[in-house]
Amino acid sequence: MIRYVLKKNANKKSSVFQKWFAYPVIEETLCLDDLATHMSQHNTPFSKGVIKGLLTDMVICIKELLLEGKNVKIDDLAIFSVGIKNTKGGADNEDDFSVAKNISNVKLRSRATGELGLKALNLKATLKRALSLNGTQSADTPDNNPDPSPNDPDTGDQGE
Repeated sequence: MIRYVLKKNANKKSSVFQKWFAYPVIEETLCLDDLATHMSQHNTPFSKGVIKGLLTDMVICIKELLLEGKNVKIDDLAIFSVGIKNTKGGADNEDDFSVAKNISNVKLRSRATGELGLKALNLKATLKRALSLNGTQSADTPDNNPDPSPNDPDTGDQGE
């Protein structure tokens, strides 16, 4: 169940100023140790320690491969890749381009794939409105899942 709260856009410069948008409630962030514990409780013959070792090695290898310019696909989860954030304006020509002047950031990207892809996730996800921070909203009724644009700057999901 994905719980959400509603928030009003307070950005006066936005084209959707004063409109309401849903944001997911993230209750907890699990580390590799927590994930290993969770996985070990799913009828596996492997201990938490073995699972954590494999996951730790997987993370190291994924980082290494990404830095070699490769994408890494984990079926039914995501395709991981690197992205480059260029500075605004760009270079006037190829000779004027420099990393220091024209690249502001390198980042990790992920795209859902397989069973976690957007269409599958929309069909399987159950949404439920959570209490807002001020406690004025109901948390009792599941809601329909409208399919907002993945590039909508005001839904918390900004495409690149």
